Amino acid sequence: MATSFSDAVKRLLVGRPFRSDHFRAEALPKRTAMPVFASDMLSSVAYAPDEILLSLAVSGVVALTVSPWIGFVLGVVIVVVVFCYRLTVRAYPGGGGDYEVATKNLGRRFGLAAAAALLVDYVLTLAVSMTVFSGYLAAAFPVLAEHRTLVAVAGIVLVTIAGLRGSFATRSVLGLPTYLFIGAVCVTILVGAVRIASGDVPEAATSGYAVVPEAHADTMLVGLAGVFIVLRSFSSGSVALAGVQTVATAVPRFAAPRGRNAGTTLVITGLLSALMLVGLTWLAGRVGVVYVADPERSLVTPAGLPVGEDFRLDPVLGQLAQAVFSGAPFMFYAVALIAALVLFVAANTAVEGFPGLASRLARDGFLPHQLATRGDRMTFTNGILLLAAAAIVLVVVARADAPQLIQLYLVGVFAAFFLGQWGMIRHWSARIRRIVSSPTRRRMHLNRAVNAVGLVIAILVLSVALVTKFFAGAWIAVVAMVVLYLGMGSIHRHYTRVERELAPDEDENDRRTLPANIHAIVVVTDVHKPTLRALSFARATRPTFMSAVSVAVDEDAADALAKKWDALELPVPLTVLDSPYRELVRPIMNHIGSIRRRSPRDLVVVYIPQYIVGRWWENWLHNQTVLRLKSRLLIVPNVVVATVPWRLRSFNRNRDSLLRRAGDIDSKALDTFR
Repeated sequence: MATSFSDAVKRLLVGRPFRSDHFRAEALPKRTAMPVFASDMLSSVAYAPDEILLSLAVSGVVALTVSPWIGFVLGVVIVVVVFCYRLTVRAYPGGGGDYEVATKNLGRRFGLAAAAALLVDYVLTLAVSMTVFSGYLAAAFPVLAEHRTLVAVAGIVLVTIAGLRGSFATRSVLGLPTYLFIGAVCVTILVGAVRIASGDVPEAATSGYAVVPEAHADTMLVGLAGVFIVLRSFSSGSVALAGVQTVATAVPRFAAPRGRNAGTTLVITGLLSALMLVGLTWLAGRVGVVYVADPERSLVTPAGLPVGEDFRLDPVLGQLAQAVFSGAPFMFYAVALIAALVLFVAANTAVEGFPGLASRLARDGFLPHQLATRGDRMTFTNGILLLAAAAIVLVVVARADAPQLIQLYLVGVFAAFFLGQWGMIRHWSARIRRIVSSPTRRRMHLNRAVNAVGLVIAILVLSVALVTKFFAGAWIAVVAMVVLYLGMGSIHRHYTRVERELAPDEDENDRRTLPANIHAIVVVTDVHKPTLRALSFARATRPTFMSAVSVAVDEDAADALAKKWDALELPVPLTVLDSPYRELVRPIMNHIGSIRRRSPRDLVVVYIPQYIVGRWWENWLHNQTVLRLKSRLLIVPNVVVATVPWRLRSFNRNRDSLLRRAGDIDSKALDTFR
């Protein structure tokens, strides 16, 4: 039952908490795991053709012959990559992905580099998916076009809530859009191919439009400039490879045998992604789709006039749906909404992958330990919230501009892939040396050859991405990975140093040594009930020495306090400390310092009365000196601070609401606190 309004809202959004002893992590079968963990790679088909045509558009021509070949090459690359990762997930079913492979085979430093790349990749996955999500919603509902940033941020919030809930039912529901998307894309390609084969070639709404060339565009497709444009288009389209790592890090979530099921899921997903990408790029070339970044500046109508400010350029998949299903306009809206839904599911893969990897790094001591703990729904709450915050910052800074965010995407993807494939080659080489001659050895040689091909592809694509996109924004991803790498190294060194300092000494006598004496000091600001309670608590501990200390900020007030003390005949001596500059904390600190100098092995316990108030603003009127004194005493060796609470009437009047608001209190315990 909710104990406060905020708790009720939390339960409404997130759900009731799970008990640790009753919670069981769901092992997902392939039919559920594929849409949940592999939807990122499938959904990239919704924007990879856009990026290919966008990069080719700078030449000033619609590259009808170039883009299908780029799509075909990318399809081959996708197949090779998924077969490489199939070997990874079967060899390392623990769920660490490239981080685990690089750490075990290349060393901790390379493992950290892979982890930094993967963390950046997951943040960009969420940001890019929700940015393209807002673009498809704007295509279906043009009124949202001016609010794409707000729509993307709202989508991130919804995905975060779904991730925090973390229930099996949520994952089952999220799987449906993936299958709908596969069906929608395949039907679009199939119907378009049938119409083309029958001679009824559909035409895109933009097929008659012309692209305004940039300067010297007539020579852009000749020589090195042409090679550069084609390579840049290839690297932009390589975004279709994003999401492969999610399956590798989510292997423990698959049903047994985990490695085999995860590998099969990768192969199926990769083949589907490759076929859809090749089909869409081929179809886009045949129907004459035009796609540019800035239509108002770069596009003119068949009559040679600028398109104008109000012109709306739909994504490539949306234009294909309009052309192929020209007799059924509603299909455009169906395809656009299904694409938006699958991008929502793809964003959920980042929510699954980032917290899991962050938790693993936190357990290894490379990230704050708070990221390793699960929340009350048995999800990694802190990791999910950190991911959402980083993605929202990226979306807001980029103003939900998908091409700008995609510039940052590929570096992290292929940096991790490069390290993973290098690690797998080392893995197979080490195992081959231990086996003499057998079919197993020959199979390992074949596996190493496959990973070597993957390594070459990773080097080529990473090099192309860095050369063609570094100054376009990829440098930001590089800087982010370097900062993460250095930060994780610093965190690990800190945890190692703290662990070394906290380790018990080998000398048993030192462990059993007790302080020679205990000095109890009660801080007195007035002779009232809180002070008397502090005196009682201090006396109950039976210290070796005990005294009360007051500071004479005002001489008349100090004399009056001493007279009250004597009148009550309290059995504890009162020491009044002089304060020529009317300070409260410094005289007490100096007094405790003098005790420490005389008896450095003694323990000093300082008892401080503190008011417990019932209204937040009352804290500003009380306890300020107490807080300053406690913060100073924390740095003094062999000094313990004991806070003696005194609850004012304002607290007693609001006790029930304050206790409920505090949370972390069971109902049975709550009754004892009243």
